[in-house]
Amino acid sequence: MPDYSGVDALAAIKARAPDLPVLILSGFPEEHYAVTLLRQGASGYLNKDCDPEEIVKAIRTVVRGRKYITAGVAERLADGLSAGDEKPLHEHLSERELQVFLRLAKGEAIGHMAVSMSLSVKTVSTYRTRVMEKMKLESNSDLTYYALKNGLIQ
Repeated sequence: MPDYSGVDALAAIKARAPDLPVLILSGFPEEHYAVTLLRQGASGYLNKDCDPEEIVKAIRTVVRGRKYITAGVAERLADGLSAGDEKPLHEHLSERELQVFLRLAKGEAIGHMAVSMSLSVKTVSTYRTRVMEKMKLESNSDLTYYALKNGLIQ
C-alpha cells in the first residue's frame, strides 16, 4: 500500500467503522507485528505465506465476531503474560507512536509525515521525541537500525 502501512490502514478503518472486524494479511512475519496490531484493534493477523484454508478459517472466525490468532501468536501472547516488561521496546509504543516510529525508520521526513497523517509538524516532532525516549534511542539512524534488526522494515 503506497504511503500507508498496515498500522495506518487499521487506524483509518477503525476510525470510520470501529465495530468492523479487520483481518490483517501481511508479508511481514507475525512475530513482529501480530501482537501490536491485535492490541490496536485488528481481529486477526496472518502471514501471506499461510495455507489458503487458514485464510478461510480466519475470515469465518472474525465474521462471527471473534478474534483469530495462530498458535504462534497465542504462544507470544502467553509468553507476554509471564514475561512482564521483557517485551521488545517497540511494543511499548502507542498506536500513533508506532506509526511515527516506522515512518521515521523508513526515512520519511517529518514534514511529509505531518501532511500525510493530517497532523502538525510540531505534533509529529512530539511523537518522535516520545518514541526516542521510550526506546532509549538518540537519532533517526538508531531508529532505522533498531527497525531493521528487529525485522520491522526491510
